[in-house]
Amino acid sequence: MKNQPLVLVADDEPRITKLVAMTLSDEGFRVVTAGGGQEALKKAEEMRPDIVLLDVVMPDLDGIEVMRQLREWRPVPVILLTAKGSTADKAKGLDLGADDYIAKPFHPDELAARVRAVLRRAAGLAHPGGILRIGGVEIDLERRMMTCDGQLVQPSGTAWRLLHHLAATA
Repeated sequence: MKNQPLVLVADDEPRITKLVAMTLSDEGFRVVTAGGGQEALKKAEEMRPDIVLLDVVMPDLDGIEVMRQLREWRPVPVILLTAKGSTADKAKGLDLGADDYIAKPFHPDELAARVRAVLRRAAGLAHPGGILRIGGVEIDLERRMMTCDGQLVQPSGTAWRLLHHLAATA
């Protein structure tokens, strides 16, 4: 079970959180839940999930802001869950960086299938071993570290995301 992907589910509606957690657990995923955005950030930092499912509308910190902060730390796949199901809302969520967008209510089978699909796409971008060396530059994708000629370099969040994408698809 330890090798199964870890999913972080953040939603302020306990019924939804429980349904998603049960569905994904039944599909073989390890699941951890959070009741809001701040708790999701804390758990993501502690547990380093393989994928994050976020409700867009949460009272303390909305899902879009949680996604933005998560991506500053490391590139983690994000699926947005929301009651806002219009085409414009979906397009906005995807344009803001979500890997997928699922409108509530959703079918549990579709949810599990979408999680598997996003994880497959994300695995295709990961560089084996997580470390890429080019000349004097070493990029550790897992630990979010970069050195140039042995000196630690700390790129900004946006620069890191761009660097990660380029390194992962080298």
